[in-house]
Amino acid sequence: MIRRCALLLITAASFALEAAAQVPPSAEEVAAYRGLHAAAQQGDVAHARAASQRDVDARDNHGRTPLHVATFARQRGAIQALVAAGADTAALEDGRYDAVTIAAVADDEETLRVLLASGASARLVTSRYDGTALIAAAHLGHDGVVRQLIAARAPLDHVNNLHWTALIEAIVLGSGGPRHAAVVRDLLAAGASHRLTDREGRTPLALARSRGYAVMVEALERVGAK
Repeated sequence: MIRRCALLLITAASFALEAAAQVPPSAEEVAAYRGLHAAAQQGDVAHARAASQRDVDARDNHGRTPLHVATFARQRGAIQALVAAGADTAALEDGRYDAVTIAAVADDEETLRVLLASGASARLVTSRYDGTALIAAAHLGHDGVVRQLIAARAPLDHVNNLHWTALIEAIVLGSGGPRHAAVVRDLLAAGASHRLTDREGRTPLALARSRGYAVMVEALERVGAK
């Protein structure tokens, strides 16, 4: 029981760390926005459509473009208009997050769908961890997001600077619950490697066994993991 509680505390802390790493506009920043940043926040599609190439990738004090702001605000019409006006979908804000990773961390499947349909890439290296949107979503157990990213050809076996893949993060930072288990199954079904190890040489199967995640263990054993 003590060990299980410790794991839950680690999972909660890791969720908070990932979410805190992204900095959405504060109320003060929103109130001070003018021009295209204000239009993005408010979902002013007409203003976004009329954006000039010079303004469409303008930065606020945290390096956010209007596209980042619209993604945080879930203003999907503005996202489409900004992309049509030439917004850089690969732009990273100061925390090194792109719009796709922002939507992935927020578990915002509809905004993610709009971004991907507009041509945004699921393949970028993002965040201070040199990760990907897929790794972030796997870590957080955002199973629907993971399925979208897999379909968008996100790199399944990218290794971040913690030496973890999406599969490993779903195990070591996951809760072992249904959504994280679904992530593991979906990654394995898509062909994610169960042979890549963490920095200490532990396989995903060994990591799942050490945590008592029986459903994950079963999924891994079913594909021949060792």
